[in-house]
Amino acid sequence: MKDPFIANGPVPRFAEASVRAALLDTRIVCITGPRQSGKTTLAKQISGTDRPFVSLDDETARAFAKSDPVGFVRQFDTVVIDEFQRAPELILALKMAVDRDGRPGRFLLTGSADIFATSRSPDSLAGRIERIELLPLSHAEILRSPRPPFIDRLFAGDILPGQTLLPPENLVEIVLAGGFPEALARTSPARRQGWFSSYVAALAQRDIPDLAALDKIGIMPRLIEQAALYSGQTLNLAAIGTELGLDAKTVDRWLVLLENTYLTRRIRPWFRNSFKRLSKSPKLQFVDSGLLAALKGIDTASIARDRSLFGPLLECFVFGELAKSVGLNSFGQPIYHYRDKERAEVDFVLERTGGQIVGIEVKASATVLPRDFRGLKRVQEAAGDAFVSGVVLYDGDTILPFGPKLFAVPIALIWQ
Repeated sequence: MKDPFIANGPVPRFAEASVRAALLDTRIVCITGPRQSGKTTLAKQISGTDRPFVSLDDETARAFAKSDPVGFVRQFDTVVIDEFQRAPELILALKMAVDRDGRPGRFLLTGSADIFATSRSPDSLAGRIERIELLPLSHAEILRSPRPPFIDRLFAGDILPGQTLLPPENLVEIVLAGGFPEALARTSPARRQGWFSSYVAALAQRDIPDLAALDKIGIMPRLIEQAALYSGQTLNLAAIGTELGLDAKTVDRWLVLLENTYLTRRIRPWFRNSFKRLSKSPKLQFVDSGLLAALKGIDTASIARDRSLFGPLLECFVFGELAKSVGLNSFGQPIYHYRDKERAEVDFVLERTGGQIVGIEVKASATVLPRDFRGLKRVQEAAGDAFVSGVVLYDGDTILPFGPKLFAVPIALIWQ
């Protein structure tokens, strides 16, 4: 796979328009997301030479910001502050600065951790800041395609039976590569594996300890490995704790740190109060399928030997694509999962503010059967008239109807 940055220059990001719009009417704008997702590149591209750039990964700059936050902020009229989470002492100084001078767009920040969700944040900056999430590259961005309307089409019920799409020739490779630009730059699978290993080590040894004082910090890499084993599954804190010699409350607290560094997310269950026979447990999911594959030691050869290994990775890939699209949408639609006591499941349920519901099931196969819609039919029954559409994403090329508002859809529709 070609490196999208080196081959043709920086990849245009769908989030750029949101950042530029926020800078026109908001005093502080913060681009948040995992390390190496492209935040710095985007911030520099937007700012150009119009404002100075300061990285708090630089020891001298960080020491100044932490020891004299007011003096640090006072030296700038406008500025980009990179890796802002490394000096939470700046938060109150920024608040004072923008309260004195309320011009929009004065401060553009980037952050590889959600510092506002931790106890280290002295203030939320509510009303003064807009946070815009930048996750690793979506597949449409890698292809340099226009922003795909996949989620909007689902909520509009705009699924056309008989429509054909060009299926990807290398779906396994796409999923294994993930979306981190630096990983994509390494065309050798072994080199990508090495990059992911270094990435996780840096998170465990520096970024996560920056967020919280932890005893037994040496266990963190093992926790990340355990999280990878549970990816796509219902979260069992006690079982993970048993493996690590930790109690469930400690596991829960540490998993929150993985979420705050944009490594994983918990997918809450979707249910309606009238349906009491539903699982209330969240599922754990990684944000990037390439990283998950590396943590689990899965490559093309192992998938060729055992195709069942591919299903959880494909589900992770779809989750990442959905998360990137949802983060760009102003409608506010959380991603849920569905599971009932009869083990009927739907991988992802999306709900818009108005109550509209769509369901998405992922199948790593070129064949779809009526039984694959069992969970979607349960969601359809529970949602009633609010249910707009349910799809089974599969490795095929044609949209096929499977009942009212139910379709088998080629996975390529996500990015085409």
